[in-house]
Amino acid sequence: MKKIEAIIRKSKFDDVKEALHNIEVNFFSYWDVTGVGNEKQGHVYRGISYSTTDIQRRYLSIVVSDDFLDKTVSSILESAYSGNVGDGKIFVSEVQEAYRIRTKEKGLAGIN
Repeated sequence: MKKIEAIIRKSKFDDVKEALHNIEVNFFSYWDVTGVGNEKQGHVYRGISYSTTDIQRRYLSIVVSDDFLDKTVSSILESAYSGNVGDGKIFVSEVQEAYRIRTKEKGLAGIN
C-alpha cells in the first residue's frame, strides 16, 4: 500500500476530487493548510501589492493499493495542473499496514 500526500491549489480541489472519484478513489482526507513557497516576489492585483510568501493550499492524504498508485498520481497531476508557479507537490510513501476499526479488517480490506 502507498500513501499519497498532495498539496494543491484550493481552486483546483473540486477538479481533483472529481478526477479521483472517476478512477474510483472514493476515500481520502483533506485539510486547508498554509505554506511557504519558493516564490519570493509579491504580485500586484488591481493596483494593490500583496505578498505570496504565505500560500493557502489544500492538503490531501490518500492511501491506495500499489496497483492504484500510478493511476492516482496521474489523475492528480492532470487535474491539479494550471501551468503556473504554485501548482503544488505530490509525495508518495510506503504504508506498513491499515486497519478498519469497526470491523478490525486489515490490509487492503481495511482501506477498501
